[in-house]
Amino acid sequence: MSLSIVFDRVGGPEVMKLAEGAVAAPGPGEIRLRHAAIGLNFIDVYHRSGVYKLPLPSGLGIEAAGTVTALGPEVDGLAVGDRVAYAGGSPGAYSQERVLPAAKAVKLPAGVSEEAAAALMLKGMTAFYLLHLTFPVRPGHTLLVHAAAGGVGSVLVPWAKHLGATVIGTAGSADKAQLARAAGCDHVIAYRDRDFAAEVKQLTGGAGVDVVYDSVGKDTFAGSLDSLKRRGMMVSFGNASGKVPPFEPVLLSDKGSLFLTRPTLAHYTATREELENAAQALFEVIVKGIVKPQISQRYALRDVARAHADLEARRTTGASLLLP
Repeated sequence: MSLSIVFDRVGGPEVMKLAEGAVAAPGPGEIRLRHAAIGLNFIDVYHRSGVYKLPLPSGLGIEAAGTVTALGPEVDGLAVGDRVAYAGGSPGAYSQERVLPAAKAVKLPAGVSEEAAAALMLKGMTAFYLLHLTFPVRPGHTLLVHAAAGGVGSVLVPWAKHLGATVIGTAGSADKAQLARAAGCDHVIAYRDRDFAAEVKQLTGGAGVDVVYDSVGKDTFAGSLDSLKRRGMMVSFGNASGKVPPFEPVLLSDKGSLFLTRPTLAHYTATREELENAAQALFEVIVKGIVKPQISQRYALRDVARAHADLEARRTTGASLLLP
């Protein structure tokens, strides 16, 4: 029998329920996995609250790491006892055990623990595509990273510094500003209290930044556009403060022929080759110590409501884990 978190209606953290049930045998192309650690991500809040629609009833969670306990037919390259991790696909990671398509799982190298993988797979592969594919960062580029002490930010910042970029980060509190500096930010701005766009322009001699990585959404979108240099790129990859309101595309022209993209990890890891490239790039920077798992919160699986409440209230920093 396995414990899992399920919900049958959208709403606040209270809609999540602890359920117990048997785990099915894996079918063709599937594995059964016993979780050691589960990643907590803001997309889980979007699923639970209905911002991103799921067929109900449903499980939650799209990132975890653990050990393969059974193989279905037609599974190659994996064996019972292998340590693996995954990020993406159908929700259901909030569980002690689950069945998963083998194509979604990647083997963990010796230098990467299950907790590190569960904390970093989704955020780290997101940082990979943001820095290497969406806007290929090179030495000399200047970046604005919102929520620089957050889950993705705490991975993206040191990786960007390794690539030779100058990083301006924003943070919502003094404690988070300190964490952003520790992550490697060259400058940190308290975006809730100050006009961060004006400060960015001052820091860049009036030019603006090459790219903005914005996971906050509604509260920072307008200022992010004002922070860009001519023909700069706005990368909007999250809605922590709410959805960005509609606007006329001519606004991008008026502000300097700006580029705007709204990427998602699924479209950058859609093939097995893309998934393995992203995962291996992440594992490499973890093993080299360039990116370190900043696990600041650990919650028991049955305390998932408190974990979601903390995440939504922005009381968390770095990565959070659920432990089954």
